[in-house]
Amino acid sequence: MKDNKKLVEAITPIDQDFAQWYTDICLKAELVDYSSVKGCVVLRPYGYAIWENIQKLLDARFKATGHENVAMPIFIPESLLQKEKDHVEGFAPEVAWVTMGGSEELEDRLCVRPTSETLFCDHFAHVLHSWRDLPMKYNQWCSVVRWEKTTRPFLRSREFWWQEGHTIHETAQEAQDETLQMLNIYADFCEQELNIPVLKGRKTDKEKFAGAEATYSIEAMMYDGKALQSGTSHYFGDGFSRAFGVQFTGRDNQLQYPFQTSWGVSTRLVGAIIMTHGDDEGLILPPAVAPYQVVIVPVAAHKPGVTEAARELAARLGKFCRVKLDESDNTPGWKFAQWEMKGVPLRLEIGPKDIEKGQCVLVRRTDREKLFTPLEDLEQVIPAQLVEVSRQLYARAQKNRAERTFSAKTMDEVMELANTRSGYIKTMWCGDLACEEKMKEVAGLSSRCIPFEQEVIGDVCPCCGKPAKTMVVWGKAY
Repeated sequence: MKDNKKLVEAITPIDQDFAQWYTDICLKAELVDYSSVKGCVVLRPYGYAIWENIQKLLDARFKATGHENVAMPIFIPESLLQKEKDHVEGFAPEVAWVTMGGSEELEDRLCVRPTSETLFCDHFAHVLHSWRDLPMKYNQWCSVVRWEKTTRPFLRSREFWWQEGHTIHETAQEAQDETLQMLNIYADFCEQELNIPVLKGRKTDKEKFAGAEATYSIEAMMYDGKALQSGTSHYFGDGFSRAFGVQFTGRDNQLQYPFQTSWGVSTRLVGAIIMTHGDDEGLILPPAVAPYQVVIVPVAAHKPGVTEAARELAARLGKFCRVKLDESDNTPGWKFAQWEMKGVPLRLEIGPKDIEKGQCVLVRRTDREKLFTPLEDLEQVIPAQLVEVSRQLYARAQKNRAERTFSAKTMDEVMELANTRSGYIKTMWCGDLACEEKMKEVAGLSSRCIPFEQEVIGDVCPCCGKPAKTMVVWGKAY
C-alpha cells in the first residue's frame, strides 16, 4: 500500500489524504460524475457495472431463499406515513416532499420514499387474507431519497440505489429467523464475493431503525480504520401490522396480526470495496463483481500476428470470464496504469516473443506478481488466479482489521486509544443510554454493534463503573 512508485499521478496518495484519495478514485476510475443536483451523482457505466454484478449475485441469493421481486411507487402520501409514529419521526429530517402536481397544490403532500415500509404495509393490508397466504417475502431494487446535509459518492447521497426486502410471517419466530437469515446472507456475500470481513451483531436501541423492535447490522472496517455500516436487517414484531391494520385469519379462524421484517444494502457497498481494497494506484476490484476480470493488453501490437492472437484470446477467455481487449492506440505502459487504476484483477500481456514461446504474461492486480503461463493452460490458470486475488484481498482486509482492533477496560484507556489509534475499540457496557451518549460526547465514538460473538473484557462499564451486561464494539464511522 505504501509503494512510492506512482504510475498514475492524478491520484492523491492513500496515506496523505484518504478522503481526497477516495474522491480521486471515484472520478478518475470513471465510477461517478457529479450531477447538476447537489448531493446527487451520476453512476457512470463502469460504476454501474459493479453495482449490476452485486445485484445479480444478491438477487440469486434472495430468490434461492424464496423471495420475489416487486416494484412499489416512489411516492408516499403524508397521511400514510403518519400512521407509524416512531417511523415518521425517525425519517422526518431527511424527507423530501412534493407539494405541487402540475400547477395545482396537493391536498395530501407526497413524500419521495426514503424507505418503503409504509407502502408495503398498505399493500399487505389489501392482499393478505388467510394464514395460507403467508409468508409473503418480497424485495425491490430501486432508488430512494434522503435529504442528507453532507454527501459523498456511494457513501451518502441524496438519492441512492439499493434493495429493500419486506416480509410478513405468521409467527414471531419465523420473522426473527428471517431477520437473521438475511443478515447472514449479507455477511456471506460481503466475505465471499466482496472479500470484505464483517462484524455481525445487534444495534443498540439508540442506533436501531425507527419503528423496529430489533436491528442487526454487518460492520466493515475500511483501510483507514473507520467503520462502515454495510447492511442492516430489522425485526418489527407486529407493530407496523397493527398501525396499518394488516390482519389475516389464523388457523384458529381468529383475526391475527402478522410479524414483519425489512432488510437492505445499497450502493454504499461500492464505497466499501473502494475503501477496503484500494491502494495508491487506484481501485482493486474483487473478481466476483469486477466489470472485467481480465484485461488483455497487446504488446508491440503493430507487429504481425499480435493483434490477431490477442483477439483470439479474448474470444476464448470470454467463454469463462469477463474479459476486455484494449486495442486503443495508447502505449502499453499507459494501458497498464489505466487498468490498474480501474482495478481489473488480472492483466494478460501478449507480444511477439510470447507468441513464439506459446505463452503469455499474467499480472495480478493485488501484488503485481508476473506469471509466465502457457497459452494452453489458461482455462485452468485464470480461474485459479482469480481465486488467489480474492484470497489475498480478504487476507489483507482481515489483517488490517486485526491490527486496528483494541480492547479497553477504563475510560482512560478508551480515550488514549481514541486519540492515538484508528479502528474498533471493544469495551463492556452497562446498557444505559447515558453511557452510550457519553462515549460519543467524550471520545467521539459511536456504538457499531453488540457482536454475536461476545468476549468478557472486564466486569464493569468503563463509563459509569456499574456492572456490565454486554460487550460493545465502538468506532468512528462513515
